[in-house]
Amino acid sequence: MWSRVITDESQGLLKTAQSYFQESVAPVASEIDENPEALKAALQGMSSRSLLGLQVPQVWGGAGVSELTFRQFQQLVPRYSGALAFLQTQHQSAGKFLANTDNELLKQQYLPYMSQGEVLVGIGFSHLRRQGKPMVKAIPVEGGYQIDGTVPWITGFGFFQDFILGAALPDGQAVYGMLPLTETLQQTGGAIALSKPMDLGAMSSTNTVTAKLTHWFLPQDRVVFTKPAGAIHENDQKNVLHHGFYCLGNTGAGLDIIEAVYKTKQLPFIKQGFDAFSEELQRCQSAMIAALAPNSQTGKKGLQLRAWAINLAQRCATAAVTVSSGAANYRYHAAQRVYREALVFTVSGQTTAVMEATLAQLIG
Repeated sequence: MWSRVITDESQGLLKTAQSYFQESVAPVASEIDENPEALKAALQGMSSRSLLGLQVPQVWGGAGVSELTFRQFQQLVPRYSGALAFLQTQHQSAGKFLANTDNELLKQQYLPYMSQGEVLVGIGFSHLRRQGKPMVKAIPVEGGYQIDGTVPWITGFGFFQDFILGAALPDGQAVYGMLPLTETLQQTGGAIALSKPMDLGAMSSTNTVTAKLTHWFLPQDRVVFTKPAGAIHENDQKNVLHHGFYCLGNTGAGLDIIEAVYKTKQLPFIKQGFDAFSEELQRCQSAMIAALAPNSQTGKKGLQLRAWAINLAQRCATAAVTVSSGAANYRYHAAQRVYREALVFTVSGQTTAVMEATLAQLIG
């Protein structure tokens, strides 16, 4: 069965990751959520274990793991820290983008250094999902592109040296290119201005900022690739399950809290709740892994599974708050953090179709 094809090497990688997260990340998860320096230390721990280039091919120094192994890893991280999961996935996504570029110069400049965090790269193209007037426009000019507009969401200021920007071209296509994630003034007059990190309800340590681009010149040798009109929407449909694995990890975090409370209070109904959520998590996980198979047609079923994973995370986080009683009101209580992380994973990578499916699940 496809879902069971896991190599010993992949198992070793996942065990290494889990040991690190359990021993070094989980005990300081609340601090990681609030403190960028604590988050930076956690990210460095991943880099020293070569866990930051999982989708980078081995020929370029990455792990080159299978799709299944990566989704299992994606589920593993948020069980111990949502902030770390959210930050590192930006870099992992950038690695996959660069692995697929035809720009050999960019590959040589970045890929060999991504797995161990010698170079850290973010992304900034979620705005391309928005309907209406493009927020960031690129106009072809001699030797490259002139870019103007506002990037509403870039995570990782102070962590990442560069980021991959997506900008709309006049013909509807989108160009993706490498830009510095720092305030910069070009000799040509182009500029990048960054906001202060946003005061987010969860994962504020990830330093998410807005970038204003004014006449920024993107030379051709910094272009990752150009995508056809609507490509991001097609990709979202194809990969609708992917963000759902964060929700599974968040559910696991809620279950850990419920289990710990039961060991203290020894109330039978808490154990019943733990068992019920555990069983549902297994069913949801199995269904999502099966839907990852190359011959699987996700479509509407994929949306339903994504909505289920979101709903399960929300309910389990609420259950963790419930059994924790009044202590869950404390800002630094684990149940409070996991509850807020469930909110983030509910809307991460959200499309209109995912919003509709999530709402249907909530009222259904």
